[in-house]
Amino acid sequence: MSRIHPAEKKCQGPTREVVYPSVFTVWKKSSMTFQGTDGFTVFNGGGRLAFRVDNYSRKYRCLVLMDGAGKALLTLRPQILSMQYQWNGFNGDYGRTKSPRIPVFSMRRRSMLLRGNDEAEIFMGGPTNQAVTPDFRIDGSFRRRRCKIRGSTGEVVAEITRKKVNTTILLSEDVFSLNIHPGLDCELIMAFIVVMDRICLKPFAPVLCS
Repeated sequence: MSRIHPAEKKCQGPTREVVYPSVFTVWKKSSMTFQGTDGFTVFNGGGRLAFRVDNYSRKYRCLVLMDGAGKALLTLRPQILSMQYQWNGFNGDYGRTKSPRIPVFSMRRRSMLLRGNDEAEIFMGGPTNQAVTPDFRIDGSFRRRRCKIRGSTGEVVAEITRKKVNTTILLSEDVFSLNIHPGLDCELIMAFIVVMDRICLKPFAPVLCS
């Protein structure tokens, strides 16, 4: 386990405060131990459980991003009959209320015409804002754990890379690093990663959210 989430080393240096990116280790595995579950277990730089997604089956399309203690942060739901495999994110546990809500964000695959294209775009505030420039976009190869999340002006705000044990040994693609630049909402970025895992693994197939 020490290779999955190594403890952060303490650095000695000047007393001047330096702001570093938030570094997480993402494990494509549910925190539930029994076989057949699907999800994510995410550790912070100190090796503590920061986020998790527990799902009994990949067939269950609605996902809930939780903090390490199990509190629901964001509910992620696929958009019915979306032509670009679109997902919406809602605050808290959306399944516990029947009242309509405005999404925190709407995320979709950029193009259905380019096979193997992992690019996605995110609109804050939901589908009504999709006539303008996206607030975030993701480019690169999520499948190969080499992609970047960019802001509306193109600046890199977060990056996914393969997890290294040392300078020469890489862990499997089920374990990867997520670096989030200062000032970004970490739970929001993690929600983007969870949706990317859904829209990049299979072709478009509209489904109902059970």
